[in-house]
Amino acid sequence: MTAAEFGDPYAVLRPVRSGNTFEETIEHLLQAIRVGLFPPGQKLPAERELAEHLGVSRATLREALAELQQAGFLDIRRGRYGGTYVLQARSAARQGGVPLEPAERQDVLVFRAVLEPAAAELAAQAQLSPSARDHLLGCLADLEGADRGSYRARDSRFHIAIAELGGSQSLVTAVTDTRARVSALLDEIPLLPANLEHSNEQHLAITEAILDGDGARAKQLMIDHLEGTASLLRGFLS
Repeated sequence: MTAAEFGDPYAVLRPVRSGNTFEETIEHLLQAIRVGLFPPGQKLPAERELAEHLGVSRATLREALAELQQAGFLDIRRGRYGGTYVLQARSAARQGGVPLEPAERQDVLVFRAVLEPAAAELAAQAQLSPSARDHLLGCLADLEGADRGSYRARDSRFHIAIAELGGSQSLVTAVTDTRARVSALLDEIPLLPANLEHSNEQHLAITEAILDGDGARAKQLMIDHLEGTASLLRGFLS
């Protein structure tokens, strides 16, 4: 990815490709919210710009935004300081979502265990520009400063940032999709303060390994980090 793309949600938010434009617009917007591309309190880009990036009409986008407002994900404000703002992310339980079956949960965790350590290793091996390093450190700082309500979205954004450093859009897309699925699982279990503290220590160590160019260490640290999350999910959801 180019330096200008780091931190740009459009570099991660995918255009709509199928014939189900309304449904896929909803899916992509919710995914962007869930993984922290548009965190709570942030104003979404202008309708024209967002519709153009998604490849849908402004009418379709407005319909999707109105439905997400009704569902409690967005706040659409009118007037001089109006716009569409992201509300606090809602958990799967509060959304009435259907929990994944055990086989589906295992599939998510296995795929993530293969994908994200490789992304961390690739990031460490890349020739990182100053803007790339600043992007990763900025996402880490946002995560370390997150409150309980925004932690999981910031966590997802940090992991996606690691994938961005590798320079592969396909990798970024795969990690984004996987993080959205993992977020749905994490919404089914409580936030544990001790686990958050440990995770933040691991996030820092992974960041340092990437910035030091130590691919083997970055990969192993990510493996250890993901296994901790998998252990919690297996414990709570078995």
